Amino acid sequence: MTDMPRFDVAIVGGGIAGASLAAALAPHACVVMLEAEAMPGLHATGRSAAFWSETYGGPAIQPLTTASGAALRDGGFLEPLGSLHIGRQEDAAAADAFLAEFADSAVELVPIDPASRIPGLRSEWTIGVMEPSCAYIDVAALHGHYLKSARTGGATIVTDAGIRSAVRRDGVWRIETPAGPFAATVLVNAAGAWADEVAIRCGVRPIGIRPYRRTMVQLRTDPSVPAGLPHVADIAGRFYFKPEAGGRLWLSPHDEIPTDPCDAAPEEIDVAVAIDRFEQAVDWRVAAVERRWAGLRSFALDRLPVYGFAEPGFFWCAGQGGFGIQTAPAAAAMAAALVLGQVPDVAGVDVGRYAPGRLG
Repeated sequence: MTDMPRFDVAIVGGGIAGASLAAALAPHACVVMLEAEAMPGLHATGRSAAFWSETYGGPAIQPLTTASGAALRDGGFLEPLGSLHIGRQEDAAAADAFLAEFADSAVELVPIDPASRIPGLRSEWTIGVMEPSCAYIDVAALHGHYLKSARTGGATIVTDAGIRSAVRRDGVWRIETPAGPFAATVLVNAAGAWADEVAIRCGVRPIGIRPYRRTMVQLRTDPSVPAGLPHVADIAGRFYFKPEAGGRLWLSPHDEIPTDPCDAAPEEIDVAVAIDRFEQAVDWRVAAVERRWAGLRSFALDRLPVYGFAEPGFFWCAGQGGFGIQTAPAAAAMAAALVLGQVPDVAGVDVGRYAPGRLG
């Protein structure tokens, strides 16, 4: 192994999962982060809808999100927004179930008249549940913070270094990339949509991480977006939208279209569906579609993230869905402890529920 740089930990993937873990590990181990693209965070991280919601992802994700809140607020990465979950009369059961899911949690949910917060809301939308803690999240600043912290801690970050193959012998991984070979005792698979593909290239059994496309559009509306508008989400999961700088609106049809790992692009039909659902909720006119984009979300079969060793030396840090950014501080602390052979101590989080062994 004298012909290649040697590390304690090699992290494959430089999105929010890999970057936050590199930052957490760097003060305690010799770390290299191998990013396939020319810059980290090009795919899921760079295309986030950029909000922090304790209910997003359901009760199984909420403990990680809540545990991350203090670090995100203290770091200046969150700004107040609030989220209003709305529904029609046929959605009453979904609203009741939503309230029941979080009844025993610390998440504050307040039933309100949605028309009091959304001017122009169509009359059939009579159900409203306010989630005051929802916030904007500065994704670029957070990702940049983790990359800087990783470098400051001594981590090496290598771009254009997609993994071609890796073989483990005598407790050491020999990793082949276009940027050259690397050796590491532990290989962390934080490759997002490519996680199963990376496992296969390492000779490790994949665990069923599946990527899905999510569509976003930026709208200019008439009337313009009202001051004080919260994030608005259909309680039945058909759309969400939120105000953005310059009086713009970000809108998604909340789609999850199965796809291969790729540089995702929006489909015109999905943009049209988003606008149709939006116009069924409010009487605002869509004056212009100014931008459209798509990102990838990756899930295990049970839709929970995966953190832990599936076999000696191979650590999964994958399947974060759309929740990897909002859970990054707690998830990185938990994963770093596991990589280092320590007992994680993250308040309110049951580490075992995210272990890869649950997936057989």
